[in-house]
Amino acid sequence: MDYMPISFLILLVAIFVIYRQMKTRPTAKRGMLYTAAVMSVVGLVTGGLIDARHLALSIGLLPVEAAIAVALGVWRAATVRVWLDESGVAWSKATGWTLLAWLVSVATRVGLYFAGQALGLTSSPSGILLFVGLTIGAQAYLVARRGRALSGAGRRPDTVVR
Repeated sequence: MDYMPISFLILLVAIFVIYRQMKTRPTAKRGMLYTAAVMSVVGLVTGGLIDARHLALSIGLLPVEAAIAVALGVWRAATVRVWLDESGVAWSKATGWTLLAWLVSVATRVGLYFAGQALGLTSSPSGILLFVGLTIGAQAYLVARRGRALSGAGRRPDTVVR
């Protein structure tokens, strides 16, 4: 099966997500959470996450990859700047560190792909979708949570939460 069109679409979504994060955005918007949830669910239900020829290995690696995806999302969330404006609205904007963390995330995913290939595992776009969905979801959730904490804590405007 030719996975190139699906992989290209996943790449376009990832580029769009990174582009959006580099823009100043209100933290209360839930679009990224919905995008991440859809990507994760589609990754799970489309199949191909488990290689029947290497059942134990592929089942064992799935939670490892999921944990790595979430950990990278947590790391990127910590690099995002979150603040309140004069009216008390929480905003966020990715930093240069966030972009660097994204590059590490992509390199990690590529490394996991080649490690799986070296072990003889068959790969599918489902794994990429799940990984990207989990990592975006973790980051979006934590940034939104920081925004809620900042606006709910009665802090003065322009306070930054790290």
